[in-house]
Amino acid sequence: MAKFLMLCTMVAARLALAAADWSPGTATFYGGVDGSGTMGGACGYDNLYNAGYGVNNAALSQTLFNDGASCGQCYLITCDGSRPGGQYCKPSNSITVSATNLCPPNYALPNGGWCGPGRPHFDMSQPAWEHIGVYQAGIVPVLYQRVQCSRSGGVRFSMAGSNYFLLVNIQNLGGSGSVAAAWVKGDNTGWIQMSRNWGANWQALAGLVGQGLSFAVTSTGGQYIQFLNAVPAWWQFGMAFSTNQNFVY
Repeated sequence: MAKFLMLCTMVAARLALAAADWSPGTATFYGGVDGSGTMGGACGYDNLYNAGYGVNNAALSQTLFNDGASCGQCYLITCDGSRPGGQYCKPSNSITVSATNLCPPNYALPNGGWCGPGRPHFDMSQPAWEHIGVYQAGIVPVLYQRVQCSRSGGVRFSMAGSNYFLLVNIQNLGGSGSVAAAWVKGDNTGWIQMSRNWGANWQALAGLVGQGLSFAVTSTGGQYIQFLNAVPAWWQFGMAFSTNQNFVY
C-alpha cells in the first residue's frame, strides 16, 4: 500500500510539472562547496552577496545568457528523474537561482559541450546544485522555468568608468530581474539614454563626475521606475549606492 501511494505521488508530481511551463535542460556545478568560486562573472556583479544575489546563482549557457540580457533573471530548477541520469536526482526538491554568469561553449568538445549553442544548460553554484542532485553525478537532467525574482532591499547602482564615460552596473532587481532600458540624469543635464556595454553594465558617453545622479530603468517585465537623486554629487568610481525602490514585474 505504501509503495502504491508513493507511486501515485510521483505520477501526480510529474503530471503537475508537465502542466506547468517547464522546459528540459541540464545542470552541472562549479565554485566549490561554499560557492565562493562563483563570485564575479560575465554579468559584472563582483561580490554576489553585496550585489544582492548570494550563493543561489548559476552561469547560463550561451543560448540562455542572450549576450547578457538575461543577467539577474531567476529560474526555478528541479531535477528530472524521468530522463537518463535521473537516478541522481533528489526527488521533490527544487531551487530558484539567479543568472550571474556565462557558461561559454567549449569547442574542444563535440558541439561545444554542455554549454554549446542551442543547449539550455545551468552551471550552478555547488550548494544550489546539491539541493537537487547527488554530488557524485556531476551532471543531472533538469526541468526549468523562468520565475519572478524576490529581492531584499532596493535596486543598486555600482559606479565605474572615467571622467568622460559612465559605466553603471545595475543590480538587485526584483520582478523580472533584468534591465530592458536605462537612462541617467545629472544635476546639470537632461535624461541621457544609456546602452548595454556588457553583462549588467550600462554606459553613457557623458562626463558626469561631480554631479548628483538620477536613474530611470525599465525592467524586461515592462515596469518603469525613476530613481531620483540615487547618487550624491560626491560619488567616486568604485562606489555603489542602494535605493529603497524595486521592481514588482
